[in-house]
Parts: sequence; structure tokens; C-alpha cells
Amino acid sequence: MKSTAIAIQQDQARTRRLLAALFAAVTLALALVLAQATGSNAQTRPATFADLAEQVSPSVVNITTSTVVAGRTGPRGIVPEGSPFEDFFNDLERGPGEGARRSSALGSGFVISEDGFIVTNNHVIEGADEILIEFYPGGEPGVPAELVGTDPNTDIALLKVDLEDLPFVEFGDSNGAGSRVGDWVMAMGNPLGQGFSVSAGIVSARNRALSGTYDDYIQTDAAINRGNSGGPLFNMDGDVIGVNTAILSPNGGSIGIGFAMSSAVVTNVVDQLKEFGETRRGWLGVRIQDVTPDMVEAIEGLDMARGALVTDVPAGPAEDAGMVSGDVILNFDGIEIEDTRELVRIVGNSPVGKEVPVEVLRDGDMESLIVVLGRRETSEAVAFPASTEQEEDPASAEVLGLTLSEITPELSEQFGLSIEEGLVITGINAESEAASKGLLEGDVITEAGQQAIASIVDLEAQIEAASEAGRKSLLLLVRRGGDPRFVALSLEE
Repeated sequence: MKSTAIAIQQDQARTRRLLAALFAAVTLALALVLAQATGSNAQTRPATFADLAEQVSPSVVNITTSTVVAGRTGPRGIVPEGSPFEDFFNDLERGPGEGARRSSALGSGFVISEDGFIVTNNHVIEGADEILIEFYPGGEPGVPAELVGTDPNTDIALLKVDLEDLPFVEFGDSNGAGSRVGDWVMAMGNPLGQGFSVSAGIVSARNRALSGTYDDYIQTDAAINRGNSGGPLFNMDGDVIGVNTAILSPNGGSIGIGFAMSSAVVTNVVDQLKEFGETRRGWLGVRIQDVTPDMVEAIEGLDMARGALVTDVPAGPAEDAGMVSGDVILNFDGIEIEDTRELVRIVGNSPVGKEVPVEVLRDGDMESLIVVLGRRETSEAVAFPASTEQEEDPASAEVLGLTLSEITPELSEQFGLSIEEGLVITGINAESEAASKGLLEGDVITEAGQQAIASIVDLEAQIEAASEAGRKSLLLLVRRGGDPRFVALSLEE
């Protein structure tokens, strides 16, 4: 019995040792897995930006501009008053004297080719008589630059210096993996005239809009100050994903809210400036507005507030393709359209002359069109000519909280109308939905239910048709000073 007990104890001890060894092995394996995961995560946070800064610094430049200012004692207004760029960047040196003087401004830029093309902001060099480039310490100082072209719409300018074999940087994909919200970025430039400086942070937000038609800004908390304007925003591969352009600040200094125009926009602009010296943007040839939630029920076949609602189609590419007022553009060149801002940006970035498939919603059905894009810069200004005043027989009524009248010579003179047919608003119930949606006396309703109207009878017919169809609202096309927009008004009391 004693020997049996000893054997049992030995077996138990052996089992405990095996379990302990197994536990140790499992613990070690888990530790290795965690260490690898931790190491992988740690690699996404750079231990230093020194190598990257050393790699790209020779391609970043300081820019000094000077302008002769006559009869002024204040600094030159490089940025228009009220612009989002007003509190940004350029430090101006004030010269003495009451007469003509020379005003200087500072900014940043970066070299994009070995033969001397340099990108910066338009507001850095706007109105400059002389542009001088200072290369990274040890490089060429005070090199004169030629202005190749500018695009005020995106605040981008392209310069050229007469040098060869320059170090340069390339544009990266601002919509790619290194440009996501939370990714590390590095800014370089000439803040407050202090010379070459580096700051780092993360991408705080994407697709920001300030005030421009083609805005697509990357927001970052990397420190950006006056003088950084036109400098590059790098991803961790050393590619330029944005051009530092603006800051949001109550005091003019960095508070961690900076904006860089995305490379997705800049590359297209730079290519056009390099080839043509100007931009050549695609033009669809329509006036559009966003689809609001209250319009959805009034537009047959639309499931949610999306797309771009066409309000006017003058002679041009869209008209040639068969597009009409009231169409809702839902897809352009294979891209689903969420709103007018997205459509304008995509069209503007498309080549002039390109044949583009467009999907529109019309009377509850999808229509496929092919549009050959025109050029915005030469076509837009002449696409919407002023109409001549026309006379119309009178009639009036109170409908949908509005007092409406068919156009007369007296009303045309009173409200300065230049519209051929429609119903002019001569009064508005202040408590009505029409008033809350911003309709004003003098506005002219030219369509109801996406049908042209020229009389009170026409309007009443469309109201009756909408009610019979079970609709709760009626879509009106309203023109003010020639500019059209759609408004949906409820048919229910």
C-alpha cells in the first residue's frame, strides 16, 4: 500500500510539472503574439520625423514677394476682406513714407520637378512685381521666379525657376491609405518668416469646404502659421497630399485647426497650369440645387435627399444631351452624386470634350444620357444671358399662402422683372410655409409639378393633379433676378 501511495504522489507531481510547463508555453506564446501586435501598432506611430524631414527638406522653398504700393501706409491686401484666408499666413513689412513704397510678403512652396516648377498659393504671389525663391540652407538664395499661371478658385499658383537638377517631391494620393483621418502628417514651410520649419500632427478631418466651389480640404492639427501658406503637407512616405492654405484662428496663430487643399484637386490644376498657363475645367451647362428632405416626397421615384436637382438648362452640353429642368442627376461618369458640391467638383476635374455617361431621374424613371463636356471658363459667362421684358395679360389669386399675379408691364417695372412667363409673387402670408422657406415678393414661379405654368389656371391644374396623385407637396420652380431654385410647398392645410 505504501509503494502504491508513493507511485500516486509521483504521478501527481509529474502531472503538475507537465501542467506548469504547458501553462508557461501558452503564456509565452500569448506574450509573443501581444508583443508582435504591439510592435505592429507602434510602427504606425513614428519614433522620429527626422529621417523624413531630412529626405524632403531640400525640395521645400521660402518665397518672398515684393510689390510697389502707391499712396498707402498699411499693408497690401493680399487676401480679400472677409475671405477665409484673411487671418492667414503672409507677414507684410511696412515701408516708411507717404508716397510709393515697396511692400514685401512671405510664404512657402515646394519643387515638383527637377527643371524648376514650384507650387505655392495664389494669395502668396498675387499682385507681386517680384518673386524670389530661397532654397533650403545650402541651396541657391534669392532666385527669381517666373509666374506660369494661377487658379484663384483653388488658391493655387505655379512658378518656374531657371535651374536644373533640383531635388523635388511628388504628389501622393490624398484619398489613399496615408491620408485617412488619424494618419500622421508633417507640414513644412516658413512660419512667421522664421525660415525652414517642420511641424507634425494627424489628419483631423477630410473633405472640408470653406468658401470655394472646388474646395476639398484636409484638416490637420499640425502647427500651421502665417508664412506656411503654399507649403507642403506630407504623408509618412514623403509624398505631398496637400498644400497648406488656411487656418481657423481667433488670434491669427495656430490653434490646431489648419487646412490643406488636397492633392486630388491640386494635381489636376497644376497639370493644366503647366500645359496651358490657365485652367480648363469641364462644364456641364446647367444650374443646379441640392435636393432637400422636404422635396423627396414631391419628386416621383426619389427615395431620399440625394443628387443634384437641375433648375435651368441653357444652350450647351446638357441641353444637347437631352437634359431638362427638373431632372435629378444621380450618377455622373459612374460616380453616385450625393449633392451639388460633389457634382461641381467632379465635373470641374473632368477633361474638356470628354463624353460622360449621366444618369438622371425624370418623372419617376431613370434616363441615361451622354454629355460632351464644354469648357467652363469660356462658356459659363455667356450661358445665361439676360432675358428681355415681356408683357402678359393680368390675373391674380391667393394660393399656398401666396398672392400671385400673371406678369403685367406694371409688375415688370415694379419688380424689375425680365422673365417671359410665370406667376409673380405680389404678397406673402407671414405665417405661411412659403414665407418660412424664403420666398419674397417679386419672385416668379415658372414651373409647378415640373410643368411650365403661365397662368393661375395652369397652377391650379397642377395642384389638383398632385392632390389626385396623393402627393402631400408640390414642387415649384422659383426665379429671382433670373436665378432659379426649386421649393416644395405642402398641399395640406
